[in-house]
Amino acid sequence: MRIALIKGDGIGVDVAEAALSVVEAALGKVGQQAPVCDEINAGAGYFSETGLDIESDSEARIDAADAVFLGAIGLPSIRHADGTEISPHLRLRDAFGLYAGVRPVKAYPNAPQRLADPRAASIDLVILRESTEGLFYSAATHNRSLVVTDDEVQDVLRITRGTTTKLHTFAFNLARKRRERGRPGTLTCVDKANVFTSLAFFRQLFDEVKDGFPDVPVGYNYVDAQALDLVRKPWDFDVLVTENMFGDILSDLAGGLVGGMGMAACAEIGDSTGLFQPAHGSAPDIMGQDKANPLAAILSGALMLDYLSEKLDQPELGDAADVINMAVEAGFQDNALRPMEFGGDMGTRAVTNQILSQIEEKRPLRASLGA
Repeated sequence: MRIALIKGDGIGVDVAEAALSVVEAALGKVGQQAPVCDEINAGAGYFSETGLDIESDSEARIDAADAVFLGAIGLPSIRHADGTEISPHLRLRDAFGLYAGVRPVKAYPNAPQRLADPRAASIDLVILRESTEGLFYSAATHNRSLVVTDDEVQDVLRITRGTTTKLHTFAFNLARKRRERGRPGTLTCVDKANVFTSLAFFRQLFDEVKDGFPDVPVGYNYVDAQALDLVRKPWDFDVLVTENMFGDILSDLAGGLVGGMGMAACAEIGDSTGLFQPAHGSAPDIMGQDKANPLAAILSGALMLDYLSEKLDQPELGDAADVINMAVEAGFQDNALRPMEFGGDMGTRAVTNQILSQIEEKRPLRASLGA
């Protein structure tokens, strides 16, 4: 198993190292070898030193890897001349067609709950964000704005049949898998089809794909109403599928409901590879201070193992993902995980060491399942 590793900027270095140490421990717990990591330099710091935002041979090296793990990219003090951030990861999404942005949102015991309603303890949903088109099609790094003058800028919101059909197919399959695992498995199409032709097309394609999944219950919501409902009744939703910008905003809102961005894991999956990263930024204000919450990165590592289990047809990797997820769940259940992000007393190293201890103390997964 070969991983292209991009630690990036700020706390990205710390949380990436934490995640990889936990991935290695979980793999060892199920009798698997540690991954081989090919570290690729990228980010704002690398740009300031070299004038490049990522190593020039990065795409070939990523193509040779089974997956990509990214810490975080960007520093507010280092920008392009037009004021936009250093964003090589957006080009990687485009180059490798990473259309399916998977953002799990899960409440854990003893973690902060921002909603007073006791049902907030049961929040467990996934926001599926298309990651290559939508309004991000015109992201500055792509240089695709329709009009750029001193008086006006026009950006393009792009929805294509090919990419959106793949996204919706992925969404229905994900909802079906969650239903098989005991979740409701309801899939909600989130759009603004009442205003934009592009998003009416997004919904039309959803309905076309829906015909092939009669067992998956569906719903529809306009994005503004969905934002309201994520505050009013997030426990009513299981899988949401939406356009790129909408998904970017809604996933951060939802992350805030279950503690903060330090819990926001992310997978970006295409036809041939996947990129896994915490959804938070590089937080340069706390870099090097042992304050960052590494759990979003650690949970992203579990998503990576789950993905590789299917890609490489190695069920043991899925077992290793379960080891990580159970360690996080047990750590919160025992009140043994108290990240500083939540007002606790545990920094990056302490949280990571607690997860490693949870993994070490538990019996091997196969034995615990009676296999």
